[in-house]
Amino acid sequence: MNDFSAHRIQSSGSPGGWRDAEVVPISALQHYAYCPRQCALIHVEQVWDENIYTLRGRRAHGRVDTPKGMTRDGLRTEHALPLFSDALGLAGRADAVEFEADGTPFPVEHKVGSRKKGGLARRADEVQLCAQALCLEEMFERDVPAGALYYRKSRRRHEVAFSSALRVETQEVIRKTRGLLRVRRLPPPVADARCPRCSLIETCMPYVVERLGDGEPNDETP
Repeated sequence: MNDFSAHRIQSSGSPGGWRDAEVVPISALQHYAYCPRQCALIHVEQVWDENIYTLRGRRAHGRVDTPKGMTRDGLRTEHALPLFSDALGLAGRADAVEFEADGTPFPVEHKVGSRKKGGLARRADEVQLCAQALCLEEMFERDVPAGALYYRKSRRRHEVAFSSALRVETQEVIRKTRGLLRVRRLPPPVADARCPRCSLIETCMPYVVERLGDGEPNDETP
């Protein structure tokens, strides 16, 4: 672990004077960007159900969840690096951060399965990765222009440039996620193609709620 980040995480309660309830977990951003109701079930209702996809993800992350550093071919890599942003009220952990020769961090988020061709699922992953970059920029006081999503099944990387548009979108997701965690209200279900693969489908009951007419238009759905 980087000495600076380790000291900073251990010496601070909540980053930037944010109250504990206001600090947004970076992982919640990925959940919110994909489905606000999924985010609320996990981070407000504290619900978690396993399915084949979550089990594969847990196994994949188990290999990078142990803090350690290594240098190979001149490239230093830190695994399970704690992250924070005082400015944004974010906290979390990076699967891996590679440090280029000039010290520029390059975050790498590990994902189970094959490389995603696009769509909302990949965009949610990109938002999560961009949030890690925003934390690294603040922690190391240098620009972080790019990072990568690594898909374990296909063993391929998808490099992500942190464009102005992605940074703005990520900060908007941070704002909306903090609002969701503050009001602690379960959004209506999306009841669309995202639901069949979600491990929380039995708890969420998206189609039952829709048939009962309890769902309201979900303006927060990305």
